[in-house]
Amino acid sequence: MIDTVVLDVGETITRDDRYWASWADWLGVPRHTVSALVGAVVAQGLDNAEALRLLRPGIDVAAEYRARGAAGRGEYLDETDLYDDVRPALAALQDSGVRVIVAGNQTARAGDLLRALDLPADLIVTSEEWGVAKPQPEFFQRLLEAAEAPASRTLYVGDHPANDVHPAKAVGLRTAHLRRGPWGNLWADAPDTIAAADWRINGLMDLLSITG
Repeated sequence: MIDTVVLDVGETITRDDRYWASWADWLGVPRHTVSALVGAVVAQGLDNAEALRLLRPGIDVAAEYRARGAAGRGEYLDETDLYDDVRPALAALQDSGVRVIVAGNQTARAGDLLRALDLPADLIVTSEEWGVAKPQPEFFQRLLEAAEAPASRTLYVGDHPANDVHPAKAVGLRTAHLRRGPWGNLWADAPDTIAAADWRINGLMDLLSITG
């Protein structure tokens, strides 16, 4: 039985299109170039910010992020960034008595933007707000504290095996790998993903059969 469901953010509840498109526009390069480089570096096991460093060697990503904000071109999210199944799935989970948490590797501003969307969630928190990021075990320990349920009754849902499925499994959480977005599709059928995921799902509504 699952008492708490924790969902990753990027490519689990939100599309990453706007995020990377805004970086491309800020740097003055084609959007496809940024998307392709992000895919290339992540497939090599590198942090996605390495794509920006390939385009602008020596770039201070944090400083550029602040400069974008100061120029009125900062990070932004709205209803159109959500996948279509997010609201119905989260609402149905809550209606069934499941605690719903949204937690991923995002900025504090992204946390504010997500909370402003008034999602059906009991808690929305980001790595910057906690001061620790996936795949560090401390991130998932913080999740366990927030879950208000034993690890064996807490389910972590995400698209990225290395950031979501494997580290969540390592601290005893149940895991669901979501086949969504580039990473969710790229590694969906990898043997280690199959071995580590308790469930493999194609959409968030599939969670209802797991928790029901």
